[in-house]
This record gives sequence, C-alpha cells and structure tokens, in this order.
Amino acid sequence: MKTKDFSKIPQILKAPDLLDMQKQSFDWFLQLDTDPEERNIQGLQASFMDVFPVESADGSMQLDFVKYELGDPKYHSPEEALTRGGTYASPLRVWMALSEKQASGKLKQVTEQDVTLCDLPLMTDNGSFIFNGAERIVVSQLHRSPGIIFEDDEEKKQSVLGKPLHFARIIPYRGAWVEFEFDLDNVLWVRLDRKKKILATTFLKASGIETNSEILNIFYEAEEVAVSQDNASAVIGKYAIEDIVDKATGEVVLNLEDKVAPIDDKTFKHLLDRKIKSVRLIKGNPKDDNPGIILALEAKNQPKSASDARHEIYKKMRGQDFIVKEQAEDYLNTILYKSLRRYDFSLVGRYKAQRKLQPLYDQLPKKFKSPGEKVRNLTIEDVLVTIKYLLALNTGAPSFKAEGEEFKFEVDDIDHLGNRRVRSIGELLENQIRVALVQIGRNVRDRMNKEEKKTPRELVNAAPVVAIIRKFFGTSQLSQFMDQINPLAELTHKRRLSALGPGGLNRKRAGFEVRDVHYTHYGRVCPIETPEGANIGLIVSLAAYAKVNQYGLIETPYRKVSAKKPTADVEYLTANKEDDIFVGQANTPVESGRFSTDQVYGRIKDDYVFVDSNKVSYMDVSPMQVVSISAACIPFLEHDDANRALMGSNMQRQAVPLLLTEAPLVATGMEPAIARDSRACVTARTSGKVIYSAGDMIAIKPDHSKDPDVYHLIKYRRSNQDTCVNQVPIVKSGDIVKKGDIIADGPATANGQLALGKNALVAFMSWEGYNYEDAILVSERLVEEDAFTSIFIEEFEVEARDTKLGPEEITRDIPNVGSDALENIDADGVVVPSTIVRPGDILVCKVSPKGEQQLSPEERLLKVIFGKKAEDVTDTSLRVPPGVNGKIIGTRVFVRREKLTKPEERQRVEEINEEMRQHLEALKNFRKESLENKKAADIEEFCKLMEKKIRDKYAREKELLKQTGELSVTVNKVVKVYIALKRRLQVGDKLSGRHGNKGVVAKIMPKEDMPYMPDGTPIDVVLSPLGVPSRMNIGQILETMLGWAGHHLNTQMVCPVFDGASEEEVIGQIKEAKKKLIADGVPAEYLPDDYCRIRLFDGRTGEPFKEMVTIGYLYVLKLIHLVEDKVHARSTGPYSLITRQPLGGKALFGGQRFGEMEVWALEGYGAAYMLQEMLTVKSDDFVGRTKMYEAIIKGEFPPQPGVPESFKVLVKELQALSLDVDLIKTGDAPAPAAAVSAEGEESKEKPKKKAASKA
Repeated sequence: MKTKDFSKIPQILKAPDLLDMQKQSFDWFLQLDTDPEERNIQGLQASFMDVFPVESADGSMQLDFVKYELGDPKYHSPEEALTRGGTYASPLRVWMALSEKQASGKLKQVTEQDVTLCDLPLMTDNGSFIFNGAERIVVSQLHRSPGIIFEDDEEKKQSVLGKPLHFARIIPYRGAWVEFEFDLDNVLWVRLDRKKKILATTFLKASGIETNSEILNIFYEAEEVAVSQDNASAVIGKYAIEDIVDKATGEVVLNLEDKVAPIDDKTFKHLLDRKIKSVRLIKGNPKDDNPGIILALEAKNQPKSASDARHEIYKKMRGQDFIVKEQAEDYLNTILYKSLRRYDFSLVGRYKAQRKLQPLYDQLPKKFKSPGEKVRNLTIEDVLVTIKYLLALNTGAPSFKAEGEEFKFEVDDIDHLGNRRVRSIGELLENQIRVALVQIGRNVRDRMNKEEKKTPRELVNAAPVVAIIRKFFGTSQLSQFMDQINPLAELTHKRRLSALGPGGLNRKRAGFEVRDVHYTHYGRVCPIETPEGANIGLIVSLAAYAKVNQYGLIETPYRKVSAKKPTADVEYLTANKEDDIFVGQANTPVESGRFSTDQVYGRIKDDYVFVDSNKVSYMDVSPMQVVSISAACIPFLEHDDANRALMGSNMQRQAVPLLLTEAPLVATGMEPAIARDSRACVTARTSGKVIYSAGDMIAIKPDHSKDPDVYHLIKYRRSNQDTCVNQVPIVKSGDIVKKGDIIADGPATANGQLALGKNALVAFMSWEGYNYEDAILVSERLVEEDAFTSIFIEEFEVEARDTKLGPEEITRDIPNVGSDALENIDADGVVVPSTIVRPGDILVCKVSPKGEQQLSPEERLLKVIFGKKAEDVTDTSLRVPPGVNGKIIGTRVFVRREKLTKPEERQRVEEINEEMRQHLEALKNFRKESLENKKAADIEEFCKLMEKKIRDKYAREKELLKQTGELSVTVNKVVKVYIALKRRLQVGDKLSGRHGNKGVVAKIMPKEDMPYMPDGTPIDVVLSPLGVPSRMNIGQILETMLGWAGHHLNTQMVCPVFDGASEEEVIGQIKEAKKKLIADGVPAEYLPDDYCRIRLFDGRTGEPFKEMVTIGYLYVLKLIHLVEDKVHARSTGPYSLITRQPLGGKALFGGQRFGEMEVWALEGYGAAYMLQEMLTVKSDDFVGRTKMYEAIIKGEFPPQPGVPESFKVLVKELQALSLDVDLIKTGDAPAPAAAVSAEGEESKEKPKKKAASKA
C-alpha cells in the first residue's frame, strides 16, 4: 500500500523515545554504567551519602558507606519471573567499613564487609517492573516544586492601612516550611513548620542578625540629616537607623537595643545639647511606606539578644517552659540551616530561588554572600531576600532597576509549570530507600553502644529496606497494575503524570484551578488526555515532544529564530524561560528561509497576538507538540470538540487487539513510533541477513560478527487485562535488515504500525430505529470474516494447602464423579491441553478432607480393615465458571520441593530431558535440511548457538526444580490453567471510532438485508447521523470521506494533527479516486458525489432511500467492554453470612438488587404476593427459603413467609437504643403479644415489665 503525507510543515525534530522518562530516571537512580568511585551524588548513591557515616553516641565507632553493587537476578529474564509468579530483582550488596577511635583520637579502620540489603526490583526493557508475578508501572508524580513562593493572602485581603496583604513560603524538598505573613496591623510574622507564629524580627535575631540597627540597615534606606534648631521638623518624628553616639565622649545618646521609637522632642534636645551635627535616619516615613519590620521591632517583649531570641523560639516550638541550653542555641541550625538530614532545600529549590531573586541577593550588604548553586541548606540570605521581596509586594512597589534591567515584583501562580515538577521512579525510590536507611542508621547507633565486638554485618539489619521496597512496589498509590489492553495503553500508562499520591494532592480537596488547563501546559502536558470523573485534570499525560530535565521541570523544544530566519537549532525551554519571549506558531509562513510577512501570530504567556516578526525569537517545532501520543493518533483532531477528543484518546486505550489486524487508511504518522517505542514489535538490534524465521524465533547473521543474533518471540501470553500478547515474524529467511527495522509484529500492530481496529464501510443514516441513541447496526459479514474477533486468555489457579483437618490433594480420584467428566483429565488430575471446555467442566481435580464424624465402634473397625472411605473427602475441584467457553492452551504445575518424593523428582527431570531431546532433534533435522539446500556457513554457527541455548535453558529448568520457588508456607502445590477464549462481535459489544463516537451494537443484520450501494456493495456499519452535529466531532466525517478515497486509491492517507488534509484536499482525493474508478470501467452513476454522498438502496425491498447518504471508510475499534463479560444470571447462589441476603456482583455470583424504586413499582401494580416474596424468601428469610425449597420439591403449596433477618437486626438495633419492640398481630386483644426473639420463633414467656419506653 502506498502512503500519501498531507503535512506541509517540514519535520525538524524526530519525536524522542517515548519511554525515555521512565528509563532515564531509573538509570539515573542506579548509575550502573559508572564506576563506584566516580558516581555522582544522586539516586541510590545520594541516599547512602546522606545517611552515612553513622557514629556511635560516644564517638568511639563509625560505620562508613564504601560502595554498592547489584548481583545477578534470581531469574534469568523478566519472562521467567512472570511465568513463575516471582519478582524480577537483583540483590543489592553494599560495602560498609567499620572504624574505631584510637587513643590519639584518629579513626582506625577495622573491618570492611559487604551486606546484602534487599532484592531491588529491576526495570525491564519496556519500562515496567515484574513484582510478585505481575507487571507493574510506577507512575511519575507532578508535585509542587521546592522554592520560594509568593501568594496573595486570600483570607486577609487588606490591612488596617489599606495595603493588600501577601504571604511568602520557603518550601523545602524535605523539612520544615518557613512562612512569612502579615497580620491586619501590617506586622510581619514568621510561621515555622506550620505551627507557631513568631515575630519576624525575633526570627532574624535568632538567625544571627543580632542588633536592631543591623536589621534596619538591611530593610530600609538611610539618609544623613543635619541636626539644628531650624531643621527640627526633619528629625523629630523620624526613626534613627543606628545607635546615635556622641563621638566626643563615646556616650550612647540613643540606644536602639533598648527601644525602637521615633525621635521625640526630648531626644532632639539631647542631640542639640551634645552638639551632634548630623544623624543617619530612615528615609521617608517607614510606618506609612513599609511598616512590616518597624512595627515588629516596636512590638513589646522584643528579645534583647540573639540568645534570648533562640530561647524564645525553642520554648514556643517545643511547647515547654524549661530549656536545654545547648539544644535551644542550636535549634534553628538543626531544623533549617545546618543539618542536611533534617532540611533539604534541594538543587531545584536553589535553582528556582536564584532565578527569581538573584538581583536581591546581589543587593544585600557586603557581609552576606549569594549562596552557590550546590547549597542545599537554607541560608540567612534566603530569608532576607524573601522578606525584602514580600515587603516590596506589600508596599505595592511594581519593580526596581538592577544593572540596567527592570526587575518586577509579582506574586507566583502555583499552577504554573515552573512551580510544579515531576518526580519519576528514580527519585521516588531514592526517597523510600532514604527513609529505610535513616531507620537502619538509628538501629546501628543503638547496637554500637553495646559492648561486644562488632562487624558491619552484625550491626546492619536490612529488614527496614526489605519492608519499604515491598510496601512501595506492592501498595503505593503510584505503583500501579499495568494497563496492558494494547500497546498504546501500555505506553500512555508509562508517560502518565499524577498529582495524587504521597506528598501530592487529595482528589476530594483539589479545586478547579489545579485541574484546569494552564497556558504553560503548551507543549509540556496534553490539554486533551485526562480521565473523565473524579480525577479529571489531576492525572495528565506528557506531550509528545516533552522532556523532563535534571531538575524535574518539563521542557518542550522550540526552533531558534534569528532576524526573521527560523534556524535548524532546537532548544528545550522550561515554562519559566518561555514566559518573557514571543513564540511563533509552527505553521508561520516561511519563504526562502525567512518569515514571509512582517507581522506574525505570536504567543506570549497566555496571550495570542499579532507581533512584528522581528520580535519572535523562537517558533514551535511541530503542531503535534501540543498533544499527547494518544491524541496525536486522532486524524482531523482540529475538527473535533475537545470533550469528544478526550473520549477518543481515552477509548483508543481500551481497544482490544484483534485477531486479524489492519492499519488505518487514514493515519497521523504517529503509529509506527508507538509500535516501536512501546516495544510491542521486535526491532533488529544489528544490521544483517535473516537466516532463520519461524513462528517462535528469528535469527539474524550480523554484518560485523559471526555469532547469530537470536530473537525469541512471545507466543500467546496473557496480558494483565486478559488480552492475548502474540508476536508474529514479518521477515523471511534471506531478507536483509537494517538496525532498528521491525522484524516481528506484536499485538494490535500491522507491519510495524499501531493497528487498533478495522477499516469498515460506514453509512451515516437512520435505519428502522436500530441506531437510535448511538446504537450501531452491523453487517453479519464482519462476524463471518472474523473482522472484530479477538482472543482472550483467562488464567485459573488452584492451590492445594495444608488444612487443620489434613492436606488437600490434587488427584484424579474424586468422589461421585462419572468417568465422562474425567475423560480429558490426565493421571495427575489436571486437564489436558487443547481440550475444549464449557461451563461446569473440571479443570483440576482436588479433594479436601472433611471434618471428623463420630463413628460407631463397628464403623471404626471396618475403616481399619478396608482403609479410607471416599466419604472422608469432599470434591473441591476447580471447574470452569459460567460464561467461559474456550480451549485449554497450557497448564503449569508448581510443587514445594519438600513435598516432591524422589520418584516424582526423577520423573520431572526425565520429562525435562525428554522435552530437551525433542528440541535438539528438531534442530538436527533443520540443520540437515539447510545443508542439503547449500546454506552452510551461517546455519552451522546458528545451530551451534541454538544447541548451547537449548541445553542452558533445560539446565536452568532443572536448577529451578531444586528451588522452593515462590510458594507460601502452607501451599504444597499450585496448578495454573490457561484457557483461550475466542470472542466474536455480538449484540451488546461496544464499538467506537477515534473521535469519541462510541456506541453499542444493537443488531447484527444478514448482509443481504443491509443497505447497499448502486453497484451492489452492502454497507458494513450503519451509524446514526444525529450523533455528529451536537457532539461537534466533524473529524469522523472527514475521515470517512478521505478513507473512501484511500481505499480506492490503495493509499494510506497520513494526516498529522493540525497539519493534515484541508477540506479541499479531501475533495480533491475523492475526485482522483472517482477518476481512477471510471478509468477502471466503473459507471459514473455507481459513484458518490464529491462530498462522498450516494443514493443507497434498502437491502430488504430493493427500494432506493429518499435522501443521499454519506458513506466511506471509518476506522472502527472494538472496546474491552464486551457484553459477554457483563451478562450474568443467578437463580440461587451464595448469601452473606451477616445479613443473610444474596451477595452482589458478577464476580461473587450475586443477585440483582431489588431496590426501593423497584418496590414502589410493585406497590403501584398492587402485586402484594410477589412483593412479599421479594422481601422474604428471595432475600433474607433463610428459614422460609428452606421451607419453600421443600414445598417446590414435594409439589405442595408454598408456605407463609417468615420474618426477614433484616427485621430482626432492626429490632436488635432498637433494643440497643433501650427501645423494646413488641409485634402485635392484627385483630388480637390489645394485651401485649409475644415478642419476637432473635431466632425468629415467638417466645413463650409472658412479657416482663418494660424497663424502657415502648416503641
């Protein structure tokens, strides 16, 4: 099939590997390719460096971290871990050095040992983890970035002085928050760790700025004012900025440490008397201009010294009056300034603080230095610039000039992507391991204090790490069961960003702003793809070209533009860098390498404006960079309403892989990238020649090596969602392949392209009401030709355990079962593969011991003579559940090593040897045939390699036989049975297009009854035309029209999003297709018009329909919501032990709830007996149920229903409220009737005197 690409914008940049975010993050965490001595302090290395060395309380011992390494995984491959139900992990070995202090005070190294901390799950090649036999994903988290944030105060809008109030937060990666806020009187306060409020000046003094004079000099400008009688008004009422000292005598005239207050008449007279010529005062009136700090200094009970300030903070924070002096002095250093273990501002926080506040750092007095970019603690400079910025916001100062540039004061937008960052798997895992190592450090310190000799292995107990890894991968909100319905679902799940999870948002409390689309999402996060429902906007998808940088900030690529010329240089920008520049659109007209117009459309922040083309410094790389990969698979996305596009991108992930795949006639060009990057297809690792190609294996002879490269294909593996994963070769022996070429198709792919559905001939018309309200009418041809047939593989598992009454057994010998039921069961009691099974058939025969009955002496004697009776055991065999019809495609048996007898073990080894012999025999025959066909040299090498691989594989099988495996202690044997189900299209299945146009199959019509075209071709699918205008997804109509042209021109039409075929081009293609058909001899009256409308005929009568109908080829998907999985019926079944009512739901084989509204319906019809039956014997009158069953069997009249169990519960609840309930029969004397006891029989006692009120 030819392809025609409609895109007009040249591709400057190829989309990156779509799994990069996950894979790079895990590589960053482990740094396995780096020598231990040269590793950067990041990921796992950083966790160890932050916690170690650990020193004993008396300083006599120290445990240091040396290096870590990963051992060989227990399982050779992820596939092996999957089949055996294990975890694909490597042992993490850590080298520790223990040192002791000598008399001289020097440390002397005593021992260095390796300690195995845990089995660390490894990421597979496709970005997932195999944990406990299931494939899982760790979703990246989008959380609030560390840094310094300024916001409007929503609660306190204005101060008494009429100034707008703001607050600032210094948010660390780990540690106490420091928040600055104003009260209504405009006094500045600090809140530490979201607890107690402290005056800002007290906090500054405790942080090392010890005098009031120093504080005033930092935050206020000074001016020199002459002191004279004429100039009194310029001095009185003003504030001194430093102590006023008589230089002649050295006497302090005004001491700011005693009191900060305006200079009054008395003080002014003192100044005149002392002949002080000039004083340094605060410029202007600080109480009006910038009152925050001056009011705090004027407050009562100001601490006089730094030491007093520290003691006051310690008392407030600890909530205690007595203080430990050393702890109090060091308190702020411990929680903020010095200890990296307690407080980590992080490199991201530092980067963001310096980006935003660097001009203020440069303006601080000389004694303060701007912290370096590697400083991860909080510094006093950070506190000072934060207060300065906040005071400027509070005074309403718009900006100030620094080094010729204007520096604006603005509040931050917390939904801006510059203030949110991504935490991927590497970082999440680092945090978890750090928590466990801190606990280990504590335990090591305790053990060091004990007397006896120590080694690192004795000191380190690895249990916390093992527990935290198990908890993280098993139960964390971000570790999720992989969505594996099709390759797109898998890939999207790995590229997902979640705002939920530990340290994130809560969906109940998340407001509208967090969920909304923000202008910084452009090119970084998809504005379309997000779930419908409670998580809308909280779970999003990374855009197609986006990357996550070293700080966790999302970047998107732009082309550099210099002097109206778009260059080939591509630069990745974060949201902050993009804020101040004009970005041109990707479709800006360019002629001979320059913008062709003087004015172009540009984007700056959230504004689209016409700007002078000289001002544009960057332009988009591709129109596709706005959306995620799912949305990028929707052709004509630009013609769809966003709500429907959202449904379209979500529903593509639910498409079931079909038996016969077919690439879309109208594609977007994203399909090959998804097929390749999801690792669903097999790609060639090297260039070379294919020397062997079969259903389960491909071998390539590389160009530059003599060893053949062998690829084992996945055959009929069950995915997490029960769909079938199967790989099929698309190369033949003798083909030449290049590195990166696709050599085998996987599920839902066709020739290396994503192929989720089928191209069906559709007509938009109503048909007898069968497509009313989004229902769909389908031709029987699609069913006959297996167009929408899919394969599902269900796994059934049975365990034989040790019970209190004895062990359960898996055996063919089960009581009261005829030989017919066992005809497909082998000698071990397991069903034979390739058997066709139906509901109720036995899969695994199992018996469980019964409870011991009391036997008479005669029975005991007979039992001793004749051995066990069959009645001692009950049949607990695994049977096929209702609704499952299929073929057994495999069984697996796992046995505890201790439970294997020697003969059984020998038999298993013999079976393995026999299987190996068969494989080697097949290889020998292949070699013989190939040599006869003169394919000698390559084949010889290949056969040698394969023989070695086969022998290694079966040696490994024997080795695994000796291991206990993953079975828990009480389980002796586990049998897994795999059934393949063939699901044809049927009424009730959900179909959809790629534009959110979904519906349910309402009728499958014989093809001769379907509407047909003038040339006799029957339509495949009839859709309702009313589903289009109100939904505003016109893309489906354009796709249908272009699909018709593509089908007849035998061309795949490629229409990238926002850069696809225009309406004129679609019509042009239709005209071209018609021209070709006419040239091939098709009469013109058999062809549609230029808008692809045609007169259809009724298949039943042959009459033409009144109106013209739009027809064409639409790509239709079958979704996983299959009716066969949902349809369910029950006559009798299990009941709840508490309420005695039937259980609910198909999984529990429950009943349908007859709810309140259904009761009203029966009441409305006056169906009293039916209603009574519904509320009693069919629900929870369990005595009445038994009686009813007896009556039916004996053919008697049904008995009167008894009292439902729920009524007795109500009575008991009322009794718990001290209300006694009597049941009085109608017509009886008003004397109290007998009360109903909990057992349901009337109590025979006379009513006692009531203790409580009567109900």
